[in-house]
Amino acid sequence: MDDSGALERLDRRIVDCRACPRLVEWREEVARTKRAAFADWTYWGRPVPGFGPADARLAIIGLAPAAHGGNRTGRMFTGDRSGDVLYQALYDVGLASQATSVSADDGLALYGVRVTAPVHCAPPANKPTPGERDTCRAWLVQELKLLRPTLKAAVVLGAFGWQAALPAFGEAGWAVPRPRPAFAHGTRVALDGLDLFGCFHVSQRNTFTGRLTAEMLREVLRAAADAAGLP
Repeated sequence: MDDSGALERLDRRIVDCRACPRLVEWREEVARTKRAAFADWTYWGRPVPGFGPADARLAIIGLAPAAHGGNRTGRMFTGDRSGDVLYQALYDVGLASQATSVSADDGLALYGVRVTAPVHCAPPANKPTPGERDTCRAWLVQELKLLRPTLKAAVVLGAFGWQAALPAFGEAGWAVPRPRPAFAHGTRVALDGLDLFGCFHVSQRNTFTGRLTAEMLREVLRAAADAAGLP
């Protein structure tokens, strides 16, 4: 069942969150000072909710919004190099309506996919603290619970996201193996009724050095889409 109303209400609550003082101060400071290239933008400067349909069969879980990406545009992986790589790959495998993601009103639609993160505020140096990760986990748990009726697969980008996502899946009702599986690119873990995939993060550090290539990313997304029953 498409519980879009409940997910929209959750998104509105996330946007109003001020639970982590360091993250609140940073995201708002970045929104005030801006980057020169975006001086004419009105930055979002708030927590960034998930993006995608409420009846998604596949979730993609990142790390946190970028200071001048999601923190500027208000949409996950939108307006930065990481998003350029991710949405191009989603488009290539038939899961997105377009290959670019520049603003929240650019017309991009996802097909059966929900993109979210374990931390919803942009952190300094792209590094949330373990405490901030744990404080924000309640939002991911609630989102996963709402997605659970249709969710069949998830791709987790990077080791930080993996460490944050596994306990969230457990709290949302899935049986997570003990000991918890270690992160690795291409790893696949069967939870009860859901396949969990690990993928190197689409950060510039990984994509510029070739640690993660476009084809590597597409391979993981194709496998996850197949597991989710997406065309």
